[in-house]
Amino acid sequence: MLLAKSAFISVNQRPMNDILQPRNGRLSLTNSSHSTHTDGMDDETTFMKTQWAEVDENGRLTLPPEVAQQFGLTPGARLRIETERNNFRLHRPVTHLAKLYIEATNHCNIDCATCMRNNWDVEIGFMSEETFGHILSNLEEVGRPLDITMMGIGEPLAHPRTIEMIAQLKALGHRVEMVTNGTLLNEKRARGLIEAGLDVLWVSIDGATPENFADIRLGAYLPKILENIRRFRRLRRPAHHPVPEIGIAFVAMKRNINDLPELLALGKSLGATRFSVSNLLPHSAEMKDEILYKRSLNSITYLPSPWLRHLDLPKMDFNELTAEPIIKALSSGYNVTLAGNNLGGANNVCTFIESGAMAIGWNGNMAPCPPLVHTHVGYLQGYERTSIKHILGNVRERSLLDVWHDPEYVAYRERVQQFAFAPCTSCGGCEIAWDNQTDCYSRPAPACGGCLWAQAVIQCP
Repeated sequence: MLLAKSAFISVNQRPMNDILQPRNGRLSLTNSSHSTHTDGMDDETTFMKTQWAEVDENGRLTLPPEVAQQFGLTPGARLRIETERNNFRLHRPVTHLAKLYIEATNHCNIDCATCMRNNWDVEIGFMSEETFGHILSNLEEVGRPLDITMMGIGEPLAHPRTIEMIAQLKALGHRVEMVTNGTLLNEKRARGLIEAGLDVLWVSIDGATPENFADIRLGAYLPKILENIRRFRRLRRPAHHPVPEIGIAFVAMKRNINDLPELLALGKSLGATRFSVSNLLPHSAEMKDEILYKRSLNSITYLPSPWLRHLDLPKMDFNELTAEPIIKALSSGYNVTLAGNNLGGANNVCTFIESGAMAIGWNGNMAPCPPLVHTHVGYLQGYERTSIKHILGNVRERSLLDVWHDPEYVAYRERVQQFAFAPCTSCGGCEIAWDNQTDCYSRPAPACGGCLWAQAVIQCP
C-alpha cells in the first residue's frame, strides 16, 4: 500500500489575522482580514458564498478571517497539506476541538442484529446529572459553539433527561443532533425535542418493509416508527426549512440492500432532508458474511496511485441503459475518478480527527471517538478483532480542554491524521491485528490501521 507524503504549515505567532508565507522551506500562517473577497449575492439570497484567498506582494497567502475562525487557525496551529493534480487541501489543525459525541446511556430498549451489544460484557448505566454538569462547565470553558451529537451504543431517549440535556446545550449556543431508533419518539418527547431546539433528528431505519426491518431490529415495529416520524414532522413549526431537520440512517448489508431505493423514496415522504448509508461492521460470526465490501478494501477502484491505471468518468444519467456498463467500468481494474472526485479520496482519513471530535461515555469517560468508548469485538477480513477501549480521562476528574491539549493526546491525533499505521484493513490478517493494542509497525495503542471508519466503509450520521 502506498503511503502519502505529509507536508505541514504552521500558523505564525504574530498576532495579525490569516496568511501563508514561505519560511525555512515550509509555509507559515499569519493573519490579515483586509485582503479577501467574496462574490455572489448577500446571505439572504444565496446558499453558497464564494470565498477567495490572495497572495500578497510578499508571497503570503491571505485567508478570510471567518475561515480561520471556523477551522481554528490560531497562532501556533499546524496544518497538514495534501496536494492533488489541480489543487491542494489544508486539514483542520489537530489542536482545534470542534465536535463532541455524548452518550446519555448505553442502555437500549431493542435488540439489533447489527449491534456491538450482542458481543460484549460492560456495565450498563445512565449519565448522572453530576456528570452532565461537568460537561456543561467544560463547554463553558471552551467558550465557543461546538457541534454536538447525542449518540452512543444505547438509545438516547431511554434516558429520562436527554431532552433537558439538549435544551441546556442549546442554551449555551451549541448545534445539537441526536440519533435514535425512533421507538420512544411519542408526542410528548417529540414536542420536547422541538422546544429544546434540536437541530437534526436522525432515525435509524434498516429496512423498507416491516418484515425486513424486524429481521434486523428485533423488538421494533416499522409502522409505529414511521407514525412517530410523521407526527414529529407535523409538530415542527412551519418554515421553508423546518427544524429540527429529519435524517434517515441506514446500515447496508446483503439482506437489506435491495430495500435502499424504496427506503430513499420513503425518506422523501417523511420529509427527510438527509440520508446516511453505512456498511455493516459485523459483531458476531453469524453476521460476518453479510458485508458488502469483501473486495472494496483491496480494489484498485478505490486506490489512487500514479503507478496504476486511471479512469476519469464524467457525469451522466444513471438509468437502465447505463447501469450495467458503468458497474463494469467501476470494477474493470482502474482507479476511478467520478465527476472530478477520486473514489479513493477518503482512504486512511479518520473522520473523527478531521472533524475535531471527542466522545464522552455515559460514565464521563472521554475517548478519541465513539468506537473507542467501549471495548467491543468486530470482524475484519473474516477474522475476529477486539477493539479495546481507549480512555483519556474522566470529565469528573479532568477538564475537557486539559485532556484535549495533553501532549500525548495531541501526538496521537497527529499520528492518526498522517495515518502512520500498518494497513490492517487491506492485509490478509495476522495475530498482531487481532486487537488494536499495536501493529506490525510497533505503533502504541490504539493502533488504528484496522479501523473501517478511516476507510470510509463505516460512517456515523
